[in-house]
Amino acid sequence: MNIFPLVAVGVSTLNSSDDLLDVRYHLILNEDQELLNTLKIDNPGFDNLYSMASGEENNEFFENISSSLSVTNRQKLIFHKIDKDVPISNICDAYLKLYLLSLKVSKPNSINLENIFESLANVAWTNLGPVDVKDLNLFRSKNGEVFVRSVDKFPCMTDYIIPEGVRIADSSRVRLGAHLSEGTTVMHEGFVNFNAGTLGSAMIEGRISAGVVIGKNSDLGGGCSTMGTLSGGNEVKISIGEDCLLGANSGLGIPLGDRCILEAGLYLTGGSKVEILNSNNELIETVKASSLSGKDDLLFIRNSLTGAIQCKPNGKSVVLNQKLHKND
Repeated sequence: MNIFPLVAVGVSTLNSSDDLLDVRYHLILNEDQELLNTLKIDNPGFDNLYSMASGEENNEFFENISSSLSVTNRQKLIFHKIDKDVPISNICDAYLKLYLLSLKVSKPNSINLENIFESLANVAWTNLGPVDVKDLNLFRSKNGEVFVRSVDKFPCMTDYIIPEGVRIADSSRVRLGAHLSEGTTVMHEGFVNFNAGTLGSAMIEGRISAGVVIGKNSDLGGGCSTMGTLSGGNEVKISIGEDCLLGANSGLGIPLGDRCILEAGLYLTGGSKVEILNSNNELIETVKASSLSGKDDLLFIRNSLTGAIQCKPNGKSVVLNQKLHKND
């Protein structure tokens, strides 16, 4: 589904040089629907908002929007549009696309995020909002006690968007741009990067790296890891199918199909040599793990005597505790 062109109204916090540090969008529209309206602002219509975002003046409309939003002297009202899904060119583009992901309008890996790191400012995220790192000491002298939660280009998602039907034990571990479907539970050791997330109910106690998607009813055990593509040379997008289990402290470097299990503590990369066993535990062949990418019903274990990684048909089913994932 093509959601572009888009127009949006938001508020940006400024640094001492009047550069934008973030954008908190309150109204997002395309030609067909209203995608976000946090303050129940009267919808001016796509065409009117598009004209404002294109630089046309409309004082009455501007005043109506301004009166609906609380804008301080270190903030700026933003009217922004994206006509096509092209590489990101500024911070307004970046935040609008991150919003699309966390609002679940767009799925991970479905929109163009090229240049996002160059477009975002490195910010001190404080209990009083975003502050430029170089302004922090002066800001503290004027505002007293200031708690800095992180210094990063990405804020935590829950400072901007809280999706319905999810639980997040430690919100600092979920970045804006994460895509969390209803029924997802992210426990204290869980982490979800931008442009990554879940496609249904899931238990997340491990790390979901950028670009990684998790199918419904899958469980990432405590401390487990999924390989990303932002650094380290890995170019394969990792995905985990439905009804899968990654054991505690395991690691995954290939895409998994449905109903797969990875034993606790086992790190499986694309180049790992894997012994293929049949249902009678007889050795069939030895292959690279990458050749098993995307295949269903596999159980990966390590032979406790030889240390060899082995794969055999998975006859077990992964069942989430539904009481844990009814997050109303």
